[in-house]
Amino acid sequence: MIDLVLAHSPDPDDAFMWWPLTGKFDPSRAGDGPIRHGSPAMLAAPALDTGRFRFLALPADIEVLNRRAAEAGDLDITALSVRAWADVAGRYAITRCGASFGEGFGPKVVARADNAAIRCEGCLRKPGLRLAIPGRRTTAFLVLSLLLESAGDAGIVEVPFEQVIPMVSRGEADAGLVIHEGQLTFADAGLRLVVDLGEWWREETGGPLPLGVNAIRRDLDARFGAGALAEVAGLLSRSVAYAMERWDESVRYTLPFAEANARRAGGGGGVSLERVDRYCRMYVSARTRDMGEAGRSAIEALLSRGAAAGLCASPARVEIV
Repeated sequence: MIDLVLAHSPDPDDAFMWWPLTGKFDPSRAGDGPIRHGSPAMLAAPALDTGRFRFLALPADIEVLNRRAAEAGDLDITALSVRAWADVAGRYAITRCGASFGEGFGPKVVARADNAAIRCEGCLRKPGLRLAIPGRRTTAFLVLSLLLESAGDAGIVEVPFEQVIPMVSRGEADAGLVIHEGQLTFADAGLRLVVDLGEWWREETGGPLPLGVNAIRRDLDARFGAGALAEVAGLLSRSVAYAMERWDESVRYTLPFAEANARRAGGGGGVSLERVDRYCRMYVSARTRDMGEAGRSAIEALLSRGAAAGLCASPARVEIV
């Protein structure tokens, strides 16, 4: 049996996609390393026959995964921000399944409802403004930088994604860039929307905003024999399809992930099955099952614009497997 680490963010849509391959596990009992089959964290075995491969889940903050891909590049399969993939395109291929696209919605910049100084996107250019972000390698920060025509260091504070909302709520930052479930829960913390980056992108381009992708090491054939990369990519596609065909079961499984994220943010209120279902329906879609040519082109368009602005590397051509 060949073990492959499948790293993903701890947000519900990622957990939704991969449990058929990794098995179900309790996020509150997950440690820092891959979750081994038979460990105390495991709740159920994989639902699919994975052949000669065994998939070990590794939940981690998306910016941690972005950084690890760039610095170590040791993860066999990993979630990546589209922006971060541009830095590691030579090592990782994007799979046609597992991506998240904002269809006229996306990451949001928020501020306290009582902050009269931050009312519009233009206010985000004010000198001295403190902006909390979930990481410089995230696609969300790339798109915000395109909107503001700047990716300057002044006032930028990087924190784990679940700490952005609490930081703004406490007044430790003037505004915050929220991703994952924070796109639905920010109002519960007394915050209001300043700008929706997915909406802005749709107005700018008319297309979907590619946010995250699933990526696989290009050297799998060299390590495990000809056809290994295609074999693993096929299993990944089967996992997404299986999970989507069992939608209610998949959503119920992901609820503890949303609850764990809320606890790390210092809260816990506002987490419900209905809200988790709503979030999953935002980011687990037909493009998640297979992004196709339209999804590939959207990624190419975003990275081309980012590269032209000097904000990211530009792969010659985006390919999907």
